[in-house]
Amino acid sequence: MTDYVIVTDNTADLPYSYYKEHGMEYTYLTYTMDGQSYGKNQELEFSDFYARMRNGSMPTTSQVNAEEAKEVFCPILEQGKDILYLAFSSGLSGTYNSVRLAAEELQEEYPERKIVVIDTLSASLGEGLLVDKAVELKEQGLSLEENAAWLEEHKLNLCHVFTVDDLFHLHRGGRVSKVAAVVGTMINLKPVLHVDNEGHLIPLKNVRGRKKSLSGLVSLMEEQIGEWKDKNTKIFISHGDCREDAEYVAKLVKEKFGYETFLINYVGATIGAHSGPGTIALFFWGDHR
Repeated sequence: MTDYVIVTDNTADLPYSYYKEHGMEYTYLTYTMDGQSYGKNQELEFSDFYARMRNGSMPTTSQVNAEEAKEVFCPILEQGKDILYLAFSSGLSGTYNSVRLAAEELQEEYPERKIVVIDTLSASLGEGLLVDKAVELKEQGLSLEENAAWLEEHKLNLCHVFTVDDLFHLHRGGRVSKVAAVVGTMINLKPVLHVDNEGHLIPLKNVRGRKKSLSGLVSLMEEQIGEWKDKNTKIFISHGDCREDAEYVAKLVKEKFGYETFLINYVGATIGAHSGPGTIALFFWGDHR
């Protein structure tokens, strides 16, 4: 069986040590902040990034282009290995299409190699949880094709529910109107959102107060988890520089479902630029999104 390498984007928000540990590679969606561009191996500490956002800095982000994808792919192909790429949701970025085009061009240059590109329709540690499953399946001995088939069949079982602390950043990204952002902020409304089957961010409901928005994530989990309750071995939680809130959600999940294994990490700069400080996102496998 030909060996293959799993590749993803930095938007999976996994610790960089994870990629190294599992022999993976990743592409990088760059960002610009205060006139300075940041990319792979040259980025701000996440705490610094969010501190600057709190002080009014407004970062902008860029998708991966085809040439950048090729720079990651070519060394792998030249080693005689195939590639399974798990891409950031096409509903949120053009990265998937850029990578797909790069893969098609490289298939002509390396006809003996295989490159499979999956649109995860996921973001942050939701994408990361799918990547983690791909790694698990590979380590169980599944071929590239078998692994890709499982991921395609079950990627819509990957549930994302999240809340933000500041409606302004959602307004910047076109998710809520200016009036809704201003009024919601005045009366302390906190939106609860999810990622739908097309990979878009969709508001589900508004609740009043931070604690209710955090417990609301766990309530949604209870609604969506269904027959997957006993199939979740790890729960992933990402946060926009508010780890205590992430640990509070983990505590609620543990009390409700009994899960013991959690991965908690930052929402990275690429996604955090649009969701802002105070974001909390909960990811798990369920019957439906």
